[in-house]
Amino acid sequence: MALAGCAPSETTGASVPNQGYVSGDGSVQTWDVDERGEPVAVTGTTYQGEQVDTADWLGQIVVLNTWYAACPPCRSEAPTLAALARDRADDGVRLLGINVEDAAGAALAFERTFDIPYPSIDDSGGTAVSALSGTIPLQAVPTTVILDRQGRVAARIVGLAEESTLGAVVDDVVAESGAP
Repeated sequence: MALAGCAPSETTGASVPNQGYVSGDGSVQTWDVDERGEPVAVTGTTYQGEQVDTADWLGQIVVLNTWYAACPPCRSEAPTLAALARDRADDGVRLLGINVEDAAGAALAFERTFDIPYPSIDDSGGTAVSALSGTIPLQAVPTTVILDRQGRVAARIVGLAEESTLGAVVDDVVAESGAP
């Protein structure tokens, strides 16, 4: 079954007419430890003005999630991501939202609505997404990327991250690299 993904300002691809949605297939791709590339670092500024650099989080599992406030699948998965951030912090799991479109007002309202406990960076310029070039399809929002403790891409979910799927993928990365 195909899951819907959003594409801000996108009009190409398999889309729902006049809605700007591009089909996300919900696919999960994982990479074995010996197949992972070089570490990636995502940097940016939160909507509160704080600098974030995932290189500072080496030694932890980092879950990156692209989103924007008007994206229905992003809204659907927000409670799952918020719970993951709260429930897995003791396992060394950190989350970072990468907002690809919104101005501060819309982004902060989304964070309040869904009680998001982790930072999101403003990536309207595409800098963070370009750091993940080749890992995430640029027009598929949401996309979730899991970095291992060395900052290497361990897994990717294109489209809505279902709770059981996301939990299983994070569990696998946590287990392979041991406790924090």
